[in-house]
Amino acid sequence: MRVTRCPVETPLAVGQTLSLPEDAANHLVRVMRLREGDGCVLFNGDGHDYRATLVVVGKRDAQVRIEAAAAVDNESPLHITLLQGIARGEKMDLILQKATELGVNAIVPVNAERTEVKLDAARAAKRLAHWNSVVVSACGQSGRARVPGVAAPQALLDAARSLPADALKLTLDPLGEHRLSTLQAAPGGVVIAIGPEGGWSPRDRQALEQAGFQGLQLGPRILRTETAGLAAIAAIQARLGDLG
Repeated sequence: MRVTRCPVETPLAVGQTLSLPEDAANHLVRVMRLREGDGCVLFNGDGHDYRATLVVVGKRDAQVRIEAAAAVDNESPLHITLLQGIARGEKMDLILQKATELGVNAIVPVNAERTEVKLDAARAAKRLAHWNSVVVSACGQSGRARVPGVAAPQALLDAARSLPADALKLTLDPLGEHRLSTLQAAPGGVVIAIGPEGGWSPRDRQALEQAGFQGLQLGPRILRTETAGLAAIAAIQARLGDLG
């Protein structure tokens, strides 16, 4: 029987009895319909799953006892960063969710010249909190016990300049110099840059080129922003990571 996994933002230790945060308690008790004596698995991003038992179920709270801890070793050996042009609503959620399932380590949302979503400081903070919740939920579903980092939205040029110098930096280009067969792993991992709905502008492409990005040919068809990054991640994981 499949055991329910649930994220919590608190340190966990075997033998500990703790009150669950409200969102976790609500998920386990009211959504999953667990009762006292039922088991679940908690994770907090430290690389372990914690087997727990519900010991108290109240109207507004729940308590669990941590029974055991087990290291989870399902992270890809290939460190992948997705530099993603911010997309609208559900498209961005889909990108974050599936990129997490495919094993990315970090996601950097960027504003480009053709980005259609304009976020002021308040909206950006709310979006970031929402994006993090999407990623955490995807970790729960996919069995990951380490949560990919989601950076605050930033300008493309700033993000491109802050990347490791020893990473393999790629952006999709039907005329690019690389094919999957020519890719070689780099010490700093792989960074994949995907444009927003409107694609990269000429100035965006110039900024990426100056930051060391190289073109990758990934088939003859033009892919939408919500498809391009996921296809690239899956293909590169098959070539250099753990999907081969």
